[in-house]
Amino acid sequence: MANNTDMGEFFNATVDLIDHNITEGRGQKTAVIDKSGSHSYQALSDNINRFANALKEVGVQQEQRIILCLNDTIDFPVCFLGAIKAGIIPVPVNTRFTETDYAFILKDSRAVALIVSDDLLAPFESHLESYPALKSIIVSGSNTGEHKSLSDLVKAQSPEFSAVQTTRDDMCFWLYTSGTTGMPKGTVHLHGNLSATAELYAKETTGIREDDIMFSAAKLFFAYGLGNGLTFPFSVGATAILLEGPPTPETVCDILHEQAPTIFYGVPTLFAMLLASGLLPKNGEHNLRFCVSAGEALPADLLTRWQKQMGIDILDGIGSTEMLHIFLSNRPGDVRPGSTGKPVTGYKIRLQGDDGLPVPRGEMGALEISGPSSAVMYWNQRDKSLETFQGPWTRAGDKYYQDEEGYYIYCGRTDDMLKVGGIYVSPFEVEAALIEHEAVLEAAVVGKEDSDQLVKPKAIIVAKQADIDHEILAEELKQFVKERLAAFKYPRWIEFVDELPKTSTGKIQRFKLRDSV
Repeated sequence: MANNTDMGEFFNATVDLIDHNITEGRGQKTAVIDKSGSHSYQALSDNINRFANALKEVGVQQEQRIILCLNDTIDFPVCFLGAIKAGIIPVPVNTRFTETDYAFILKDSRAVALIVSDDLLAPFESHLESYPALKSIIVSGSNTGEHKSLSDLVKAQSPEFSAVQTTRDDMCFWLYTSGTTGMPKGTVHLHGNLSATAELYAKETTGIREDDIMFSAAKLFFAYGLGNGLTFPFSVGATAILLEGPPTPETVCDILHEQAPTIFYGVPTLFAMLLASGLLPKNGEHNLRFCVSAGEALPADLLTRWQKQMGIDILDGIGSTEMLHIFLSNRPGDVRPGSTGKPVTGYKIRLQGDDGLPVPRGEMGALEISGPSSAVMYWNQRDKSLETFQGPWTRAGDKYYQDEEGYYIYCGRTDDMLKVGGIYVSPFEVEAALIEHEAVLEAAVVGKEDSDQLVKPKAIIVAKQADIDHEILAEELKQFVKERLAAFKYPRWIEFVDELPKTSTGKIQRFKLRDSV
């Protein structure tokens, strides 16, 4: 990567990620494979420059915000990195947000331009006149209507552009959180944050290489997917496979068979669906070196079944929008089933008790992180910023404990923890026990009050077979958990559903399940 790392001196994240690939002779190497074919590093670099010029032509100025609502195609890295090179702030947004979410984000960000895929334009159309700051709507795809065509704009520009003079501490891009417990929060990241995740997690922790072909089921608008499918491959001159549509078991397995990626990034729910699909290649029939999981903790049983089927590890880790990517992780050659591993080099972890003091090893505490990729604030959310970003420490909202060998064990989200008989119970621990049963595909555990108004665990189950006898299975599962965990942790009630409510990142929305008990 480019040597422009001194604090206060010139540093532009796009220059750092892209330009070294050209100077190091990878101009003709494939950078991206998407629905339209293969795109070289030189073509990517040229179009990044063209888009930067296009933004200047339509009047977007340095430090102004632009919204990117784009599918995972070559247009995403072109627009994201082109804006950054021009000193403009790209704000990628979830393509599955609602019209209400988009209206909030356009107003909150005061974006001056919207770049949107043609099939994603509909939720914007009715309210585009409501934002005085919004001057340009640019559409990716052929159905542009009355709006500007991204393709035409880019083609008309010069492939030469000199990066705006930014530093590592300049505002670079925003990511809006998924807003599962309220309106989304604009998380503000700096130019230096992308390279920090590439250097410390992708290179040092997982050992990515130039000859890797990386495929991420998580989309580019997520912090997790942005690293997997853009920052990491470009940082070493590797190749990224982009999937425009949803990562179904069928589409993912087609790519594993046909495109031969060497690293696959997913979430626990998807790994479970892939194993249940019967479509996965067997050990020796794929090109994967390892897989990575984040989003939710990876149950030990799921990891064991994947290892048996595929002959490779899944490196489970935890990251967040606020920290940009994974800061606590298992490593190649050091995978501890049921744990989230150890801190990524360059990050510090502490676990705080309810009294705000560090907890002893072996006791559960609230996870806090200190590291070089932390966001600086939530835009327009002073109180929430102060609550989350406390000096060098960022509060994660997760509960963990550290075992005697230094591995961190996930207990659950702080808001999801149950107190049963005065003792904390981790929903994840009960869920992990439940999915060991051969009849269970997915499980979620929430608290429910009994007749004495005391909280006890309730399990919501997705069974592998729809025609199974639920009454018999429920009793089996209660006994199954009792044999594996302390008796007070077993679910007193078991409900069967066809699917669990999830965010678009694959996280189970337990608050919706709590609301329904």
